[in-house]
Amino acid sequence: MTGIPFLLVFILAVALMIVMISKWKIHPFLSIMVVAFALGIIGGIPLVKSTGAEGEAPVKGIADVIGEGFSGIFTSIGIVIILGTLIGLILERTGGAFRIADALVRVVGKRYPVLAMQLMGWVVSIPVFCDSGFVILNPIRKALARRTGVSPVAMTVALAAGLYTSHVFIPPTPGPIAAAQNLGIGDYLLLVIGLGVLVSIPALLVAYLYALYIGKRVSSLEETGTEDADELEAAYDALRRSYGRMPGTAASFAPIIAPILLMALGSLASVLKWTGPAGDFARFLGTPMIALAVGTLCAVGLLFSVRRGETWSSPFEW
Repeated sequence: MTGIPFLLVFILAVALMIVMISKWKIHPFLSIMVVAFALGIIGGIPLVKSTGAEGEAPVKGIADVIGEGFSGIFTSIGIVIILGTLIGLILERTGGAFRIADALVRVVGKRYPVLAMQLMGWVVSIPVFCDSGFVILNPIRKALARRTGVSPVAMTVALAAGLYTSHVFIPPTPGPIAAAQNLGIGDYLLLVIGLGVLVSIPALLVAYLYALYIGKRVSSLEETGTEDADELEAAYDALRRSYGRMPGTAASFAPIIAPILLMALGSLASVLKWTGPAGDFARFLGTPMIALAVGTLCAVGLLFSVRRGETWSSPFEW
């Protein structure tokens, strides 16, 4: 099957995969495998590898195609995704993400609380997955809404929009990395980050205006006063204390900023055609995997700065 019929089948396969994951609650890995096998069979891929006629290249079986596709993706972006996830996990667990959010609140929170909430989500979701980011930032959203008297609905929409915008457009989250690899630009993550930031601007603007609009027309239970300001402040302080000793603000930004600067250095070395050991070293540091590895080292430094270095051996059990 080729052409338009196969394209329609592909669209249906994607829709089926979404339904399997979201509605039927089937594990994403199993859903993808089932859909991949079904689509491969419909597309005419043979069940087993065949040698082909004399002088012709062997035809790969469906298991070979799926296996090579998986291994190719992992080889090209798997390590980058793992490093990016590790950076986000450490920022989340050490309180670094909280520090980043708190810094943004201090800068723009008092005059433009809805914008502060959106930018807070946008920045935090670059290294931290958006669902975890919402859990981290929601207490800050509640406290800031009560402090400023702004609609909680507007604040919630702004936070969600900021989180999802960077999650969709800006590496090291897996989606944009995978998209970049499929487009053949997986080695130019700085370009992907730059384009992601550029594309984020209109998305953030529209979401900000919509947050202001919907906030005036929809109310929530938070506006009924079920939680007074003192309770929200106490919850905010309790969240801060739950992290114990937290890293400094500059150190919290370092795992995000360092990889971007290194990739910028590598791109600059390529554009200016630096030669010799210095040019080679700059391009080496600008490789996405190496740049994110440096960012991971900065994140590990956060563990030791908050005296949790012993948890490095089992970070996923924190």
